[in-house]
This record gives sequence, C-alpha cells and structure tokens, in this order.
Amino acid sequence: MTSETSVVTPERFAQGFSYPDYIAQINVNKNWFEKLYDSFQVEPDDAEFFQKAVSLPNGPAKMMVIGEDWCPDVYRGMPVMARIAEAGGMEMRVFPRDANMDIMNEFLKEGKWASIPAVVFYSASQEYLCHWIERPALAEREMESISAQVKSEMPNASDQELRAATRPRNQERFPAWQQESVKEIREVLAKSLDI
Repeated sequence: MTSETSVVTPERFAQGFSYPDYIAQINVNKNWFEKLYDSFQVEPDDAEFFQKAVSLPNGPAKMMVIGEDWCPDVYRGMPVMARIAEAGGMEMRVFPRDANMDIMNEFLKEGKWASIPAVVFYSASQEYLCHWIERPALAEREMESISAQVKSEMPNASDQELRAATRPRNQERFPAWQQESVKEIREVLAKSLDI
C-alpha cells in the first residue's frame, strides 16, 4: 500500500472526523464511547513507546480509524485508539466505514472482510506504515469460549436470548481486551518500524 495507489491521499485524510467531532455526530452508543474512553488510560511504558515511534523520521504521525458507531468492537476499540493518538501525539482521523467503502476495501481482513475498527498508521508524508483490524486474538478466543459456555447453560435458548446472556459477560472482559489491543498495535508498529 503506497500513497501512489491509495485513495487515502493527504487531502482525503484531512477530510476525516477528529475523534471529538466523530463522537459529536454519532447516533448510537455515545454512552459506551464516552465510558470506555474515560475509563481507559495508556500505560506509561506504552505511552513512551508511542512517543518514541512518533519521534522517528518515518514514524507514525497520522492515525486513520475506520468504524461504525453500532459495532461493539468499535465502541470498545476506538476510544483506545484515541488514547494512543493522544499519548503519542499523532493526528487521528475517523472515517465511517459504510460511507467510505473505497477506503475500507484497502484494509479488508484476510482480503475479504470489512471488519472494524481498522486502524491505519501513516508517516507525516502519508506513507503507509501498517494497520491493525477489529479485535485482539485474546478477545477472539474468549468470545468463542463465552459463547460456547452460554450455549451449554441455555441449550434451548433463542439466538436473541443467547446474545442477551453473552453480552454482559463479554463486556466484563472489555478492560483486558482494550489493554491487549494496545499490546498488539504496539507489536505491529514495532515490526513496521523495526524498533
């Protein structure tokens, strides 16, 4: 992915919402975005890593996040990304996925899924560095485990009842999944920047 072939030119990047402007215009889950932003802090050693990364000549000066307000992975993950941008001093821009499918199509999970949130890092000159998508591996494993446990406890439940029983158990794990997101994003950036 290079700026020559990407639809995310510097001009397009600048058209994205700032995080506060994105939150101001969303239609659902504003309380979740606010709660999970307020309750999350980047750990000092992680903040130091992001600041160091940004200070490099080819460091991540810009962060683009693709998401939608109705998605639990987004309202859990995007506040973390906002905190990372703040900790590192990156410019963050948010693009609603469904209105920007041309951008989303550049960052499909496994080349086929329009999974969100997708966070993409660019240098100051809009050079693509790396990206991370959706949720950490820990969340993936635990979501499957929680779902299986609920199904075994409620074998005759409808899909709606299963979702209602699963949701609070997933939400209890949000803080751990948020920290794991930071860890994975750090790993992706470290590999990209060779630090």
